[in-house]
Amino acid sequence: MLRRSVKKPLVYGVLTIIIVLIAHHWLCRDSAFVMVKRDAVRYSYSSDKNRAYPYYQDMPLIFVGGMPRSGTTLMRVMLDAHPEVRCGEETRVIPRLLGLKRQWQNSAKESKRLVEAGLGDEVLSSAIAAFILEIIAKHGEPALHLCNKDPFTLKYTDELAQMFPSAKFLLMIRDGRAVVHSIVSRKVTISGFDLKSFRSCLEKWNSAMENMYYLCMKAGSSRCMPVYYEQLVLHPEEVMRKVLGFLDIPWDEIILHHEELINKPGGISLSRIERSTDQVVKPVNLDALSKWINAVPDDVRRDIRKIAPMLEKLGYDPDAYPPNYGQADKFVQDNTLEIKKNEAFWQKKALDIQKMTKSAYFGSNLNRSSEMAVPRDHRLQTSNGNTSSGS
Repeated sequence: MLRRSVKKPLVYGVLTIIIVLIAHHWLCRDSAFVMVKRDAVRYSYSSDKNRAYPYYQDMPLIFVGGMPRSGTTLMRVMLDAHPEVRCGEETRVIPRLLGLKRQWQNSAKESKRLVEAGLGDEVLSSAIAAFILEIIAKHGEPALHLCNKDPFTLKYTDELAQMFPSAKFLLMIRDGRAVVHSIVSRKVTISGFDLKSFRSCLEKWNSAMENMYYLCMKAGSSRCMPVYYEQLVLHPEEVMRKVLGFLDIPWDEIILHHEELINKPGGISLSRIERSTDQVVKPVNLDALSKWINAVPDDVRRDIRKIAPMLEKLGYDPDAYPPNYGQADKFVQDNTLEIKKNEAFWQKKALDIQKMTKSAYFGSNLNRSSEMAVPRDHRLQTSNGNTSSGS
């Protein structure tokens, strides 16, 4: 029999080993533990806790960006209509955080301070990537494919491509004259844009698009896909089939009818703050394609090639008023006629959505109520297997 002096330390030793093993087990399964591996898998859960949706740094995230007023919201609501995808509203957190990171690194003083503190680029990028992933995964309901839509996020395509090796990017492109007209007429505040000067805003558009287009081309066709707003509006099915093919997501007809899912359980959540909300409540239509034509000042038309050389580089005719974007599909023409015939109805619908709070639709729990958190791939199925809006 062991003496008491030997037995006591032996018991303590065994207990210590057991505690360490238990702690190791729980810490390794805890996704919040700071020593998780880069490819550690975390989970979001449906409201009934019956289904877990994995998210991890190497998953094929989707980033939608471009200049504001270039169709980024239309693209995201069409993707959001797909039962396997969730984008959600703009947060603006991600581009601002990436901008702050770039400021630190571009400042010799701040960069040196970070290095001296042990925060080199690898540590900083890893921490920011984890933060971004958590924002994308948790600011909306769970889904098989997660998407982020913040227009200026694609100013940081190169950094995001390194942080998320399997991510893909959709760069929305629109005629710069239409973009500027929309920004000015809707009074969209963008840092550095003088809304009183069409010329200055067009120059800013040119600079921003030159940068984002270059980064998209640099990322390569397997990572970044330019999508022209005009073609998306004219030929939504053709363009969206290409987009979903690029994203490796199966086709679903419901994305052509996104308006049926606006603020429905398991459907598309809209922000009352975003400027495009009143437009995307409607079916895809031609209304916005030609509004800008008479708004371009004469001096801007005269100097257009000097002010915005990216117009021609992107395939637009800088001298055409109106430009010929192509013939719309009958489906889109019919949508446009229907909206014009029932203009009062669509205006009221837009106003109603902008007035109502998120909680009015989805309950008081803004972190997803039981009604809202319908798993996106659990929508009602029709007899032929196609996804139904459930309305």
